[in-house]
Order: sequence, then structure tokens, then C-alpha cells
Amino acid sequence: MSTPIRQTLEVPVAEGSDGERYSLRMGPQHPATHGVLRVDLELDGETIIECTPQVGYLHRGFEKLAESRTHTQNLILTDRLDYIAAMANNVGYCVAVERLLGIEAPLRARYIRTIVAEMSRLCSHLLWLATHALDIGAMTVFLYCFREREILLDLFEDLCGARLTFSYPRIGGVRQDVTRRFVDELQRFLDLFPSRIEEYETLIDTNRIWLKRTVGVGRISGEEALALGLTGACLRGSGVDYDVRKHEPYDAYHLVDFEVPLGTEGDIYARYRCRMEELHQSVRIIQQCLDQLPPGPIVSEDAPDLVMPLKPVATITPRRSRYGTAMIGVDRNKTLYPDGDVYVATEVPKGELGFYFVSDGTSRPYRMHIRSPSFIHIAALGVIARGELIADLIANIGSLDVVLGESDR
Repeated sequence: MSTPIRQTLEVPVAEGSDGERYSLRMGPQHPATHGVLRVDLELDGETIIECTPQVGYLHRGFEKLAESRTHTQNLILTDRLDYIAAMANNVGYCVAVERLLGIEAPLRARYIRTIVAEMSRLCSHLLWLATHALDIGAMTVFLYCFREREILLDLFEDLCGARLTFSYPRIGGVRQDVTRRFVDELQRFLDLFPSRIEEYETLIDTNRIWLKRTVGVGRISGEEALALGLTGACLRGSGVDYDVRKHEPYDAYHLVDFEVPLGTEGDIYARYRCRMEELHQSVRIIQQCLDQLPPGPIVSEDAPDLVMPLKPVATITPRRSRYGTAMIGVDRNKTLYPDGDVYVATEVPKGELGFYFVSDGTSRPYRMHIRSPSFIHIAALGVIARGELIADLIANIGSLDVVLGESDR
């Protein structure tokens, strides 16, 4: 008979402690961190004393890649930031480049881009609710949310042939017009979806387990949220009224009527309620856009070609130097790719997405920087989780709604 092997497990103890505080690394091999996030914890029993998120596991160098590509080529990179809401990223990027180049998309194209951006918001919030509820233990909501999200993905596929990475908007408009079938199917979805939202709320709004895991957990005040740079539902759940669609409207948002949902408590439940109300407001925005959709072109006459030349077309003119010798003058249209810099923000499902460009007069950005809401929000986890129980850490991460694809850009 063999002798059992005895092993002693040594738990790492935080420096300066008397044996009651422990250091723990959660992730990246953890179901809630998806292999791309590590959280370094310092614990006193089950209470979190310090929480330090570690990102970079998914780094792909988007901002450096952009320097060697034209503005039109860089559009496909934005699909792969927050790939849950790729269409909203596309719209934000196109709005930013249009501001840089001094281009305005036609009215019909701006209405269409508003429609697809809000459809992207619905897709993102449905996936967030499904996975957030699943992390807390609500399995049925997960299945229900994917039922409606599948309809939206089918609509995207009908519109542009893709279900995940779209590149449907383009600088100066959109790639192709909406069809009558798309409009009819979208209208059927809008008629159906409000009743489905009520189903989600019926399942969890009065569920005592859900309320125990969300109410009063992960609180953050409005002042703290502003200091941390939070945006989207993470900011509005703390009672701060800021939405780029209202305060700096773009595309057709100034032509439609909608409300900005606000919370008061700044906890997980408040952030959840803000996103649920945003589902209703997105339906309201899309319906108004369909009702007001004007006829007309979908691409601006000033829109650059999909294959952008590196520099503006040169005009060659004969000249003479001051010594009388013959010369050739090369003139380029400086208004096509102007020098300078610009920062443009749009409201994507997770918060404020900003693009900062530095232009040197060519079709490539000299520098491009992306302000991704997920990067800001995951950094705030250390403040939100401090003093909370380790059992609530997963719920806190889920309430921030982060995608590491845009954090590790």
C-alpha cells in the first residue's frame, strides 16, 4: 500500500502584515476575466484592502498601426476595439475624421448612422445584461437576451453582410442605402422589443438574490466618478448628467427627442437601471429616425475615395527663378488634408469614445490616440472594489461593462 503524499500549501502574505492579510491574483485564467485581465488583490479575510487591475494581455498596437495606414484603411481597426459594439466605433471614427477634413455627411446618411449606432447600443447592452446576470447566477436572462440580440445581428447582416465587424459607415456617409426589407424588419423588432425588456425586468428586478448582489454594492459618488474620468452609465448611475449625444450632438441626435437616464445611489443596481432605461430610449431614437428618414444621397460629394492617395493631387506649373532660370512649381491642395489636430468624442454603449488626430497634411494620421471608455473604467475598479467583499468583485467588474479589446489598444 502506497503512502499518501503530503503537501503544504503556502499562502503568500502581504508585506507588513501580521499574518491576517493575504495577497491573491485573480485571473487571467478565470471565467470572469476571459484570459485577458488579471486583478492583484490584497485581502483582510474576505475584505478587499487593495485592488490593482493589470491589463495588456490583449495588446495589438492599434494606435501605432494607424500611422502607416490612410484614414480609410484605419476604419477596419475600429471594428476591433469594442467588438461588441463595432458599428458605434465605426460611426465615432468617421465623425472624427470628417471633423478633421471639414466634411459633412448628407442628412440621410446621418440618420442611417444614428439608427445603426443605436442598434449597436442595443446589442451591447443585451450582451452586457446576459453575461452580467450569468456571473451573478441568473441563467434564464442570459438565454432571453441572446434571443433578441440574434434578431439585431440578422438585421446587421441584411444591411451590410456582416454580424460582428462591419465597416459599414464610411468617411462622408455610409457604404450603401437601407432597403425596404431592412426598414420593415427593423420596425417589427421595435414593436416587439419593449415587451421583451419587461420580461427581463420581471425576471430579476424583484429577485431577492439579484437585489442582494447589486443594491448598495460597488458604490461610487458623483464626485469620485468625475475624478476618475468615468462616462456612460458608470457616470450617470452616480447622478451626473453627461451624455455626448445631448451635450455635443453629432449625426442626427439633435433632430430627435430622448431622455438621459440617471441614477442616484452610484451602486451596481443604479448602473444596471441606467442601462435598462437606455434600451427604451434607443428604441425611441430609432423609431424617430425611421419616421423622419429623408430622401437624398448617402455619400457626401466631398468624401475622399476609399483608396486615399497619400498626398493631394499635385498641380505642376512652369515658373522662373529670380535668376531667370526655368523651374517647375508643384502645388498641392492644402485644404484636402489640413495640418493640425482635433479631438472628437461620441457616445458609444460603454461611454465616451474619443479620437485624437495629429495631421501633417497627408492622408495618414501623424499620430492617433484613442480615448477608450473601457480603459478608464477598468482603472476605476481599484477604487470601487476597495472595502468590498471578494465575493462581490465579479459583480463589480461586470457592472463596469469593460471590453479589453479597446482597453489594450
